[in-house]
Amino acid sequence: MNPLNCLLLLILGQCVYYATSLECYVCDSQEDNSEKCVKTIQTCNYGEDVCLTEIRWGSTPYWQQGALKQYYISKRCATKDKCERYRSSNMGSCTHIWYEDWKCSECCKGDRCNYYIISAGSVLSRTTFLITFASYILSKLVL
Repeated sequence: MNPLNCLLLLILGQCVYYATSLECYVCDSQEDNSEKCVKTIQTCNYGEDVCLTEIRWGSTPYWQQGALKQYYISKRCATKDKCERYRSSNMGSCTHIWYEDWKCSECCKGDRCNYYIISAGSVLSRTTFLITFASYILSKLVL
């Protein structure tokens, strides 16, 4: 194979890689779902096929008497298996009890699907919500 064909094959391979690569929003331990968590996008590595979001509620990382609790949001690329294992391991601590520390994880599939935070929501419940909301809006427009 001549060098020009090798170069063209390499370029074509890169184009296919980027055309099929997943993009996720990424951030680490941010206090809310703004700025970095909705503006930083990463093209996931080969094999990473879902976006993983972790929502944590707790005290500041360093101990301080009377410290207020706050949210910590992290987003990243992951494999489906790793994300499901992570989600399952956090399921027991996903309580949403305001006076306790808790952690929830969710996985989604699709480019930039982790823009919004829907704590402990499944794909079905998000879809159901969107269909219900769209039906409500359409009913108001028709009437």
